[in-house]
Amino acid sequence: MTATRHFFASLDWVLAMSVFALIIFGIVTMKALGPGVSVETDYFFYRQLLWIAVGLAAFFAASIVNWSFFKTNGVFLLIGYVFSLFLLAFVLAINDAVRGAESWINLGFFFVEPGEITKLILVLLLAKFLSRRHIFIGRISTLLISGFYAAVPALLIFLQPDFGSAAVIGLLWIGMSLSAGIRIRHIAVLAIFVAIGAVTAWQFFLLPYQKARITAFLNPYADVRGSGYHAMQSKIAVGSGEFFGRGIGLGTQSRLAFLPEHETDFIFAAFAEEWGFFGTLLFLCFYGIMLWRILLAGMRGESNFEKLFAIGLAIVLFSQATIHIGMNLGIFPVTGLGMPFASYGGSNLITMLFALGILQSFSVHRHTT
Repeated sequence: MTATRHFFASLDWVLAMSVFALIIFGIVTMKALGPGVSVETDYFFYRQLLWIAVGLAAFFAASIVNWSFFKTNGVFLLIGYVFSLFLLAFVLAINDAVRGAESWINLGFFFVEPGEITKLILVLLLAKFLSRRHIFIGRISTLLISGFYAAVPALLIFLQPDFGSAAVIGLLWIGMSLSAGIRIRHIAVLAIFVAIGAVTAWQFFLLPYQKARITAFLNPYADVRGSGYHAMQSKIAVGSGEFFGRGIGLGTQSRLAFLPEHETDFIFAAFAEEWGFFGTLLFLCFYGIMLWRILLAGMRGESNFEKLFAIGLAIVLFSQATIHIGMNLGIFPVTGLGMPFASYGGSNLITMLFALGILQSFSVHRHTT
């Protein structure tokens, strides 16, 4: 009984409630309302309830485990890293495209997206690597090794093609390296490599539809019925919400299917249409609270490993949410990234809840290591 009380007392309930609010906002936006609603029309809603249940179980399971062994033993992380690379390569090999991308493994009852698992493993691996070598972070060898860890999965994900997740991994590596103490001159070198990589990718790697998305982002009015359709409908949905929104279940763009993939890629636009500016502001406030509590948990960590893990997790969530909102507002090209905790999908939701469970375990076991 005492151990149970200690466990629940150690959990960050402010963080938990902010995440729970985001999940509720998401499933409410997915829920079909009005006459004629059935299990078929509410497919995404009921499936998401299942993923939420599995994700909560993963959260509490991860909170119970003492993950401090990662500080001194990186063998399990390396095994996990290699396994994630195998899954990413397997996705490319089976060539089973879903919505134009080879990002999922079909297991029959559900799809698994290895890229989401890879993000978490990479956060853990970089936290372990950089925390053990923070004194030598100024050495180019340290940056090259950590960059290699990030570059391989980023390349495999980019080839799927999933530009959004590849960008998140790149931002994760840069952000964690900066937090560990990268030198200013290294930033300039990174910028040069990024510029060269962008030009090379445009010339040799980007597929025609990816180039069309970028072109549509620069000038969405050039092809409003083709490559610019998603961006235009998303901007219409956000703008039509005005200050107070159309009301829950009354969004015409999403409910009447003018806005494609409104439960995944464009959940923010669908939410903004129904809740308006003030509802969207509340939505973003909960995201801010979540990120603040994650970083606060890292500051309270006993070692650099906990601190860097929290920073890495915050970077993944912040960058993915920023890219998602940006593409919904027409600021960024459409990349297919969902909104963490709000968009439909089990892989991201379960993985991120599991990651939060690892973060909470640092507080639960703080005085036992």
